[in-house]
Amino acid sequence: MDKARIGFVGVGLMGHGMAKCLVEKGFPLSVLGHRNRGPVVDLIARGASEAGSAADLAASSDIVFLCVTGAPQVEAILRGPSGLLAGAKPGLHIVDCSTSEPTLTQALAAELAPMGIAFCDAPLGGTPVQAETGALTAMVGADDAAFAVIEPAVAAFASRIVRVGAPGAGHTMKLINNFLSLGYGALYAEALAIAAKAGVTPQVFDTVIRGGRMDCGFYQTFMGYALDGNENSHRFAISNAHKDMRYVTSLATNIGAAAFVSATVKNLYAAAEGLGYGAKNVPLLADAVAAMNGLPPVPGAKAAAE
Repeated sequence: MDKARIGFVGVGLMGHGMAKCLVEKGFPLSVLGHRNRGPVVDLIARGASEAGSAADLAASSDIVFLCVTGAPQVEAILRGPSGLLAGAKPGLHIVDCSTSEPTLTQALAAELAPMGIAFCDAPLGGTPVQAETGALTAMVGADDAAFAVIEPAVAAFASRIVRVGAPGAGHTMKLINNFLSLGYGALYAEALAIAAKAGVTPQVFDTVIRGGRMDCGFYQTFMGYALDGNENSHRFAISNAHKDMRYVTSLATNIGAAAFVSATVKNLYAAAEGLGYGAKNVPLLADAVAAMNGLPPVPGAKAAAE
């Protein structure tokens, strides 16, 4: 059986690895141009082609994956001039792997279904390194028929696929997932600041936490900066974290949920972005909270710079 023809929009930090897995596993792949030409050139060298527009990409694909920043970008790539909908035909499956708003996903799925176009969500858990090796987790929202079509392609870059419900359910679960991780980041940053004010170094802090019940993979990547000054220990920008937390609090508002902690976490990332840390990665939240407390950057970062 021939493999589905894949279109891919957003071959950036995560998307490049996902697209690489698809083309290396035999899926005919076409990508949309990206402001960073490096990943596009690399994928073309691996056998992919480049589409002239989103409309062309849709017209030549069975499945189109989106891996963009958020809801505004998803709408723009669908509805913009020469967008996906301008070239989409019945039978097309669009899979949004971005961290987006569930309400938009549900609305798009309802709007496109009468056109014979399936809109699904498959946001991701994992890192760019896991994207490169095909070891991501995908949280899929799709109906039975659409899931059967997209699952083999999703499996090219995700070693763990969890179907969580209908369209929109994937983005809901992703927001909850990101709330947990970004909430941990907020806790670590504040705990490090309190420790520093009390004279406890990150190294002593880590000696107690690492290997205990409070240790986890996210803790280890976060502390890669606090201990060693590695600004890329967890590659996810504070501005994106703030965006995701806005989506979390919006979701809570839309469903009438009491949401005390998520609002506080959102405001911390908002404050960090306001202080100029938006382009920096999440572990540097520790520096933002240190600055709010009148403290210098964490000692590990200072040592690395010297």
